[in-house]
Amino acid sequence: MSVVVRAARPQDAAAWDAFVLAEPSATFFHRIGWKEVLERAFGHRTHFLLAEREGRIEGVLPLAEIRSRLFGHSLISTPFCVYGGIAAATSEARAALDQHAQALAVELGVGHLEYRDRDAPAHADWPSTDLYVTFRKALDPDVEKNMLAIPRKQRAMVRKGIKNGLSAELEDGVEGFYKVFADNVHRHGTPALPKRFFALLQEVFGSDCEVQLVRGPGGELISGVLSFYFRDEILPYYAGDTEAARGLAANDFKYWELMRRACERGIRVFDYGRSKVGTGPYDFKRNWGFEPQPLHYGYKLVKARTLPENNPNNPKYRLFIQAWQRLPRSVVNFLGPYIVRNLG
Repeated sequence: MSVVVRAARPQDAAAWDAFVLAEPSATFFHRIGWKEVLERAFGHRTHFLLAEREGRIEGVLPLAEIRSRLFGHSLISTPFCVYGGIAAATSEARAALDQHAQALAVELGVGHLEYRDRDAPAHADWPSTDLYVTFRKALDPDVEKNMLAIPRKQRAMVRKGIKNGLSAELEDGVEGFYKVFADNVHRHGTPALPKRFFALLQEVFGSDCEVQLVRGPGGELISGVLSFYFRDEILPYYAGDTEAARGLAANDFKYWELMRRACERGIRVFDYGRSKVGTGPYDFKRNWGFEPQPLHYGYKLVKARTLPENNPNNPKYRLFIQAWQRLPRSVVNFLGPYIVRNLG
C-alpha cells in the first residue's frame, strides 16, 4: 500500500500526538494542540496534514495560513513556533507531505511556503535565512553539577539572585505572568500577544505548559517564564520581567530555578529556545555555556519575489518600534493583539 496524505480530523488527535511523541524528528511544536490554539487565539486557517499507510500515521506536517495586508499571505509550519516542518518516519511519507504542501501553497495562492526545520533543511536549494539559532544542552542528573557547568561569571549572578532573597513559585493561570510579559515587550517596542493566547496554551496543553514566577525580597512580582515540557525536555518559551529584575539578578535566578526543578523531575534536555544572532538574548544564553545551533528556515517562493523580513531587526520597523515604546500601555494592550496575530 502506498502512503496517502490527508487533512487531520478531530478523531485523529490521539494517534497524531502518539506519533509525535514517538518520532525522533518531531518537536513540541508538532503537537496537534497547536491547531486549536492557532484557530481559537488568532482565527488563522490551519492545514494539519498527516501521511498514513493502511491506517497508520507515518508522518505529520502542521501548517497554518496567515493573511495580512501588512505582512502578506503565507503558509507556515508553524507560526508562533520556533520549530516545525515535516516530521516523518519514512522517506516516502516525507516526500508525499512535502509534495502536498507545495501543491496546497500554489492552490491557496500564498506568497511563500515556510518550513521551520530544527535539525536539517528540507530543501537545501530553497532560499533561507540564517537570522535565528537555537540553544539546547543536556542536563546532568546531579543538580550541583549543572550549577558548576554554568560559567563562573554567570554562576555568580545566580548566587547573587539567591542572596538577594528572590523566590520562585508556580502560577495557576497566567495573570501574573502576563503582567510582566506585557511590560517587558512594551519596553522593547513590540506588540504583546493577547492574554487569551497564553490561557489557551495552558488549557490545551495542560500540565505540559507551566508558568513560574519570581518574586523579590518583599514579595513583589518581578519576573516570569512560561515553559513547555516534551518527552524529557523543558523549553522555557515566553518570558518577561520588570525593570527592577536586572539589578536583582532575577533572570539568572529564574532560569536556574527552572533548570534545578527540571533536573529534579528527571528532565534531561534544557532547550533555551530561539534567538536572533547578535542580540542580547543570544549573548545571555552563550554566557550560560550554551552553544548556538543553526535553525533552518526555508522558503518556497510562490507569488513572492523576495524573502519575508517580518522581524524587529528590519530597519523599516525602527520608527514604528520607537513610536510604540512611547504609547500608553492602555493603547498598546488594545492594539497589540491585532498586529501581532499576523506576524507568526
